[in-house]
This record gives sequence, C-alpha cells and structure tokens, in this order.
Amino acid sequence: KDTLKAAKTGEIQKFEYESETVDGLRWFESIMAPITDSSGKITSFIRLSNDVTDRKEKESLRRDNQEKMTRTLEGAVRALSITTALRDPYTVGHQERVSKLCCAIGDELGFSEDRLAGLRTAAELHDVGKVHVPAEILTKPGVISEHEFKIIQYHVQAGFDILEDIDFPWAVADFVVQHHERLNGSGYPNGLKEKDILEEAKIIAVADVVEAMSSRRPYRAGLGIGVALKEISKNKGVLYDPKVVAVCLRLFRKKGFDFRSEKREKAA
Repeated sequence: KDTLKAAKTGEIQKFEYESETVDGLRWFESIMAPITDSSGKITSFIRLSNDVTDRKEKESLRRDNQEKMTRTLEGAVRALSITTALRDPYTVGHQERVSKLCCAIGDELGFSEDRLAGLRTAAELHDVGKVHVPAEILTKPGVISEHEFKIIQYHVQAGFDILEDIDFPWAVADFVVQHHERLNGSGYPNGLKEKDILEEAKIIAVADVVEAMSSRRPYRAGLGIGVALKEISKNKGVLYDPKVVAVCLRLFRKKGFDFRSEKREKAA
C-alpha cells in the first residue's frame, strides 16, 4: 500500500519483498512505474519483478560468515589480552581501561564504527609484547636499571612481531608499535615525530599514560587522575597530540568519564 501510494505521485518505486509461491517462500525485487496518458494523468501502473532468492541467500550466508569471523577475532583478541595480563598482575585490566578511554576519545573525534573497532582492538593488545619481558622485571618493586628498561622498551617491537602476520582489517600492528612514540621524536622504538605517527597510536599514547599514572604499579602507588591529567596537559604539543589531549581533558573534566563507570559503555 505504501509503495502504491508513493507511485501515485509519479515516481518510480523500487522495493524488495518476500512472498509464498508454488516453489515455497521466495524473495523478489520489483520496480513499479506509473503509466500516463497524453495529458500526463496517471492511468495505470506497470510492475516488473525478478526472483532474487539466490542472491539473498548468498548475502545471508556471507553475513553469517562475517559474524562468525568477527566473533572468532574478538575471542582471539581477548585471549591475547588475558595472556598479557597474566604475565603482569599489577596491570590486570590496564589494557581494557586504556581501550575504554581510547574509544571514548575516538568517539568524540567522530571515528566511524569500523575505525573505532580497529582502535579498540589495538588498545586491547597494545602491551601484548610484554609476554617477551621476564616476569621478574615486570613485577620488580625497586628501581629499574637502564638495562632492564631497555628490555621493557622492547615490548612494543615484540608486540608488532606478534601481530603483523594476523590479517586484521586495520593496521593494528602499526598502532601498537607506535604507541610509545612522541611528537618531538623522544619516544621509542623508532624515534618517530608528529607527522609520522598514526592518529590511533597518538590516542593510545595519551590513554596509556593517563591510565598508567593513575593506577598502582609495583614500584609506586597510584598517582591519581589529577596528576595524570596535569602530565598530558603540560606536555601537549611536545609529547602528546594536542587535539587528543584536549578531548581527553574534556572527557574527564566536563563529561564525567571514569574508568570504573559504564557511562561510555557504547563507545568502549
């Protein structure tokens, strides 16, 4: 009825519908067009239909396969994330909280759902390379030596090596290997500068610093959100991307973002 009503305005209508036939339930694609007389008055309609059941079934199968692949990928990401957390009990939940803040920032920056999915995946795996760092160094309560710090720094390259051969729809390995790079080139492992650092990596860098500084570590108590926000504010444009910092500050100071809250659950 709606299609016929719309067709009476003179516009050609295209639609799909499901109908019972002698061969069972089938899908059809139809075009309905008005026929007019010499004065332009609509006198009748013509409708052409094409059986598209095979196409619809293939689309449904492809959609089901895509959903299965997505669930498999999410399960693999979760397993890798848990493996990392088990190596370092002091950072259990760290990757999840970083991912939550990253997605909130990406959401504020207008990222598409697909781009947010890539950012979330990289954030959940940004420390996966720590599986190559000896547990006694990760959990050491005292001062870390220069040699031990270099071993810890290797985790970003190790993360890249683990992830680069996984056929993600996004550049996850690149996001991970760059998350300790800094705008002024003082970061690691490659000393990249502002224009060479991917935006997703810049977001993970800020979220990682904020979560790490505010939480407890083996060698110190948690410094709190206030101290962490002062750090990124003081070094915006020097170490951290100013646009990302501005969004992060706004989330905490004006929108009530909280790592423990479910307010940003949709974005996260």
